[in-house]
Amino acid sequence: MDRRDFLKSAAAVTVAAALPQAARADTTFAPKPGAWRSFELVTRVSIDNPQGSMQAWIPLPSVSETDWIRPGDTTWKGNAVKVARVRDPKYGAEMLHAIWANDEIDPTIEVTSRIATQDRAIDLTKPGTEAALSDEARKLNLQGTDLIPVDGIVKETSDKIVAAANAKSDIEKARAIYEWVVENTVRTASTRGCGIGDVAAMLKSGNLGGKCADLNALYVGLARASGLPARDVYGLRVAPSKFGYKSLGAGSSNVTKAQHCRAEVWLAGFGWVPVDPADVRKVMLEEPPTNLPLTDAKVAAARKTLFGAWEGNWIAYNTAHDVVLPGSQNTKIGFLMYPQAERAKLQLDSLDPDKFRYSISVKEVAA
Repeated sequence: MDRRDFLKSAAAVTVAAALPQAARADTTFAPKPGAWRSFELVTRVSIDNPQGSMQAWIPLPSVSETDWIRPGDTTWKGNAVKVARVRDPKYGAEMLHAIWANDEIDPTIEVTSRIATQDRAIDLTKPGTEAALSDEARKLNLQGTDLIPVDGIVKETSDKIVAAANAKSDIEKARAIYEWVVENTVRTASTRGCGIGDVAAMLKSGNLGGKCADLNALYVGLARASGLPARDVYGLRVAPSKFGYKSLGAGSSNVTKAQHCRAEVWLAGFGWVPVDPADVRKVMLEEPPTNLPLTDAKVAAARKTLFGAWEGNWIAYNTAHDVVLPGSQNTKIGFLMYPQAERAKLQLDSLDPDKFRYSISVKEVAA
């Protein structure tokens, strides 16, 4: 992206942000904390074409925040010779690690987890008394990762966004970066899974297309580069949207391909603030009649709401990057949002559940 294009897009963000709310947004999209909902998630893994050493890693809901998500019990059954709950030592991402005998002809495991969620909405006009982020957490959520560096072109782009918006406070910086990502990215339907999240490659190529793990990772990288702690939150859609957005919810109890990555930014006085610019672009691409402009009422409502709020029809697995799977014969993975498995040291394709042979189903249950 050259300087002229950058300044043009930055100016568009400034103009859009300055429009009166009534002209920009439909107030029907208004998630608010209230009744908790409980879900039962069942992940079934059955390794295709079994041979040699076989093992699998199933992500478990391990984000626990008293105001919006509470993981419950997890149980499992199957024919693995060893099953253990393990945690990534850096981010605390929890997973179930299963190992089968080399001669097992039908390696199978079924994992059932319960999770309670509720809507989130933070009033960004009223700072509270949120405790300061610990030095350890601040450092963790400001540092670069393999796919999300915070120097070079990421830092340069972040500085330009902040300067173009004349953003001074943390909330102004966070919002300016959010608006820039909404304005400049594109949801690409052909992207496999949720994308890779290679932020530097996106900026260097000028191709800012992808899906949630790309677009929200871009937000996280730009925010961190501006000095704002931020993190990706990897999870799964589990229910339809109660606000009528077909694109922002699960369409059935089969959620095998309903993975979705969101993001959070830490703002003093508010704590972790939910943001999801990728879902704004999803609304534009997929909400009927599809290919909606930024000026469409549903898009404007999503754009306004998804900076500071999100609906509780989604569960979070973890916030981990550069994950080393314990006992794996392969290299670390960028993030853990899909079941993973190896057969005779071959890493199976986690984005092809039919050949890998896994399924995920969900149902809402009484608390």
